[in-house]
Amino acid sequence: MIWSKIIQPRLISLGCTSKPIRKQRSKVVPQAEGRVLEIGFGSGHNLPFYNDKKITNLIGLEPSVSMQKLSKKRLNDSKVNFEFLTASAEEIPIKTNSIDTVVCTYTLCSIPNPDIALSEISRVLKKDGKFLFTEHSKSPDVKVSKFQKRLAPIWKILGDGCHLTRDIRGILSDSGFNIDSTEDMYIPGTPKFIGYHVWGLIRK
Repeated sequence: MIWSKIIQPRLISLGCTSKPIRKQRSKVVPQAEGRVLEIGFGSGHNLPFYNDKKITNLIGLEPSVSMQKLSKKRLNDSKVNFEFLTASAEEIPIKTNSIDTVVCTYTLCSIPNPDIALSEISRVLKKDGKFLFTEHSKSPDVKVSKFQKRLAPIWKILGDGCHLTRDIRGILSDSGFNIDSTEDMYIPGTPKFIGYHVWGLIRK
């Protein structure tokens, strides 16, 4: 109980504050506009990167109440019109074709059924809506991917279901998203087993 509700959320939140991760957020989050839905809001690490002049309101989908509590200070410091949505990404309680931008950063790795979540993301997005994301992914290098596979069981426990071996591009492509505009690389200052990232802006 103490681990899952107090210690683990704080460890995950701390792990999301590194300079390389902040750099990745800065590449995608400022492009959000209109009515925005953030999948896996967590403790609010994306808040400083939103342009409040481009956003009418921000809905933070976050199933963990413990994570929601950790975001209090960042929300107090933000000018964004915000509301929490305590729900699962696999069943988003939002009307079809009602969201201008969906933001998803470091969340597809831990959603139990990412294919269902991506289907829901596609459903709630308006025609020509934006899907902005950055995620760590299975490495294309055989040696690194083998190490990821060995480390995966313990990593999944420590990271609250985080998968080191998910092929993000493959999942997106299988879900019908056009991945031609996505980018990838090992981000500097990060160990290779967690350093291979894929990111981009995909339009519905």
